[in-house]
Amino acid sequence: MDRGTERGMPAGHMAAAGVPAGDVAAGRVPLAVVVVDRDGLVSHWSTGARRLFGTGKQEAIGRPAVDLLPVSGALPDEDDEEAPYGSWGGDDGLGPGLESSLDGRLSYPAAGRARLTVPGQDRLDVLWWAYPLVGPGRERLLVLAADADALRRADHDDPLQAAAFERIAPAFALHTDFPGAEDLARRLPDILPSMSVGESARIVAQVLELGYPVLEFSQNDRVPVTPDWGVPRRAERRARRERAALAAAQGLPVPEEAADDEGEDLEYAAVRERLEFLNEVSGRIGTSLDLARTIVEVSRAVVPRFTDVAGTYLREQVVAGEGFPEGVPDTTTMWHRVALEHTDEPGRWDDVVPVGEAMPFPAHTPFFQCMTSGEPVLVPRISTELGHAIASQFEKRDIRPLITHRSMLVVPLKARNVVLGFMILLRHPERAEFNDMDRVTGAELAARAGLVLDNARMYTYQESVAETLQDSMLPHIPARMAGCDIATRYLPGTLLGRVGGDWFDSVKLPGARTALVVGDVMGHGLNSAAMMGQLRTAVQTMAALDLPPAQLLRNLDDLAQRLGDTYLATCLYAVYDPIAGELSLANAGHIPPVLVRADGRSELLELPTGAPIGVGGVPFEAVGVRVRPGDRLVMCTDGLVEVRGEDIGVGLATLCESAAHPAASMDDACDTIIRALNTRGGRKDDVALLMARLNGIEPDDVAEWRLARDPAEVGRARAAVREQLHTWGLARLADPAELMVSELVTNAVRHSHGRPVELRLVRGDTLLCEVDDDDHELPTLLSAGPGDESGRGLRVVSTLAREWGTSRTAGGKTVWFELTLPRR
Repeated sequence: MDRGTERGMPAGHMAAAGVPAGDVAAGRVPLAVVVVDRDGLVSHWSTGARRLFGTGKQEAIGRPAVDLLPVSGALPDEDDEEAPYGSWGGDDGLGPGLESSLDGRLSYPAAGRARLTVPGQDRLDVLWWAYPLVGPGRERLLVLAADADALRRADHDDPLQAAAFERIAPAFALHTDFPGAEDLARRLPDILPSMSVGESARIVAQVLELGYPVLEFSQNDRVPVTPDWGVPRRAERRARRERAALAAAQGLPVPEEAADDEGEDLEYAAVRERLEFLNEVSGRIGTSLDLARTIVEVSRAVVPRFTDVAGTYLREQVVAGEGFPEGVPDTTTMWHRVALEHTDEPGRWDDVVPVGEAMPFPAHTPFFQCMTSGEPVLVPRISTELGHAIASQFEKRDIRPLITHRSMLVVPLKARNVVLGFMILLRHPERAEFNDMDRVTGAELAARAGLVLDNARMYTYQESVAETLQDSMLPHIPARMAGCDIATRYLPGTLLGRVGGDWFDSVKLPGARTALVVGDVMGHGLNSAAMMGQLRTAVQTMAALDLPPAQLLRNLDDLAQRLGDTYLATCLYAVYDPIAGELSLANAGHIPPVLVRADGRSELLELPTGAPIGVGGVPFEAVGVRVRPGDRLVMCTDGLVEVRGEDIGVGLATLCESAAHPAASMDDACDTIIRALNTRGGRKDDVALLMARLNGIEPDDVAEWRLARDPAEVGRARAAVREQLHTWGLARLADPAELMVSELVTNAVRHSHGRPVELRLVRGDTLLCEVDDDDHELPTLLSAGPGDESGRGLRVVSTLAREWGTSRTAGGKTVWFELTLPRR
């Protein structure tokens, strides 16, 4: 094995290539893999590390890395011309290079070699590598170490080992004169399976152009691709410098190799500076998933250190949160200027190129070339002609003074091979022009920024989708129902995203009654939301059948079991009868409701709890509660009252207390409850809250008649309705109401089977008229022709009524209509 290969084989690549992380081949050579976090503590300690250093994983995790990794070894003997770079000194230890990496002083990869005395083993010849890790995570450093003798024996003795090394080694000894760039580009996807061929070609091209390898990380493995820096051995470089000094002292020409060393040192320093800059920028961007904040972070990260002006443009779909843009941009693609940072005097750019402006870019511009090719475009100096061409697209604004004679670099913001936007970077004329190394640095910066922006974009898009889904599933409940006022609140989970399984609802029932529902599907996410939608629809359907509360929950439980046993749900179902002044409630594993009396007293209603929906085989029981006008019913999900680490009784007590607090309106009363319970901290679940003020309906506002199965009763019904409406002062409604009552009573008398027909008028926010009979077949709206003798009754009702409908009851059906009360 040659020296370059020997110094460059980290375990992460062996694992990515299909070789176990702790071995070069199964069970042969133990490799130590250690990860150090930003506090200098060990966060990962492999089996190979235990074998090599003699410390177990449980003892190592969380301890300072400097206490576990021997770093006290001496530097190589500078006077030993034959000592290889990174060789060990007389003391045990991995050397000061590792020590500098551990304490964060080195921001670039380091490698070395040492002799260690391990308890219970002979002195070992150890190779080590240290790679700074870049990114938003806690990990700061990856340290790899291996028994050099074991690696050497495996290379010579095992053909399988040799084949593995042959695949891996080229990735760690790249120099500008490397001949197999195309071959390496083909091999990288084998070394790192998650890497695309296009990505590997980009990395190789970048390495060869810079002249030194740069750090890259695969999408999943976070393993460096090219850790070897190609730095000559220190002893060799010292010897060349000494020969140059001797030649100068003797008046002889300085050897060319010494000058090369100087240039090499400068180039190495430049690359190191660029990498430190990229590492710094990576730490400053992507601190949140907020798209607007991320955009500002990306722009501010490069000004003024890398550029003097940075303008960020994003595609219209990205800004609008409409998902991932498709297709290659063209001259019609709209680009939004979303950020602009500069070092010029304040306000100089604001009026000419304001943030928020959207525009397309013509084909002849560098911007169009960048966004269609997906590659950086470098313009060393913007000429007068190019400045004029760029400025031509800005109507009534002359941007030429801002851009002419400046150096420009346009870099694409890409994710998944799609251009999301681009950055325009400009330097002042007196500053050094952008060069090829700047172009590579800018491309790397844009690649990292593109991924961060895409993460923020995806989060924003998913939040938008989730919010739309949730809002579409939550009903828009009217503020007033027959005999009651209703207010609701929904709060998304603070940590678990917008989508949840909590819901509330209200359903209009025959007899001026109202069904009030609150439910909670256990779990979170789209599946829970979908289950919630199914259950809510089922409750709506069964409530329209006027099923008693206990029977409705029984049927809902049966339905949930047929849908599958994956989800459970709790549900509280209440029916309010404003005429009788009564609540009928049934509970399926839900927290109890609070009843606030008109005099300010509040109480938790004691209900048979029942089992959650989906358990099956458990009976449900309904309870009747007498209520008075002015009482309030408060129903909510457990996310409002339950906090991790706190007894739920505390939350229920707070709910009772806050619900009883006087409030000017229903909305204020809901807000008081939310403030009292949502500020305790620790809430992660979503919350559904429904409050109903039970106003009741006075007996004087209700009129009822029983009609026999006699066609003559139709005339009696018309007369009774007209008289009652005159009594209520609603004479203006008498004609349409009398006509519609005549049609409904005629149908009821014709189709009833013996039980008397019941006619009811209720005066509330509207005029409600209901006709009940014992026929279970619901009438339908028909199209009646000129010669038809029937089919026009419901057509008349549909035309004249504000709202109308039909529903089945236990004894038959109810047909009803509403009329809007005249303004007084």
